[in-house]
Amino acid sequence: MLKIGVISDTHIPINSLHISDEIKSHFQKCDLILHAGDLIEINVMSELKKIAPVVAVAGNMDNVDVKNKLPKKQVIKIDKYHIGLMHDPGNLRKKEEILKNNFATDKLDILIYGHTHIPMCETYKKTVFFNPGSATDTIFAPYKSVGLIYLNSTIKTNIIKLEE
Repeated sequence: MLKIGVISDTHIPINSLHISDEIKSHFQKCDLILHAGDLIEINVMSELKKIAPVVAVAGNMDNVDVKNKLPKKQVIKIDKYHIGLMHDPGNLRKKEEILKNNFATDKLDILIYGHTHIPMCETYKKTVFFNPGSATDTIFAPYKSVGLIYLNSTIKTNIIKLEE
């Protein structure tokens, strides 16, 4: 079984100075960490890479350095699974449509996004849509959160409410 840590909207150093010990604890023994944008500064990747390999995309709030180094979207193949990673879903009422259109030529099993700060996991037309929420901010959500995805013969997801 593969364990994937999912994080978004860290907004470092605006909302926090670093990745919290609580997040690091949840991401221990992850095979991979996926960051769905709004890192703000690229050193967030270095901090996460101390735990596991990291794949990330740029978000709307990221500084120029991050936007120059990271793509706006990516597709990651892990075993038999295709995972799309993107930051901004656009109009929330049409998020599934907009996200799917951004990956129109890709057959995705999981589509991870950020931006809304609202943790969410739902299946739409056989694709798991997963937003881990914001790791450092409660501006649009009742709590800070990250996510875990477990892959083997099935996809299992978990939104983790953070205490810090």
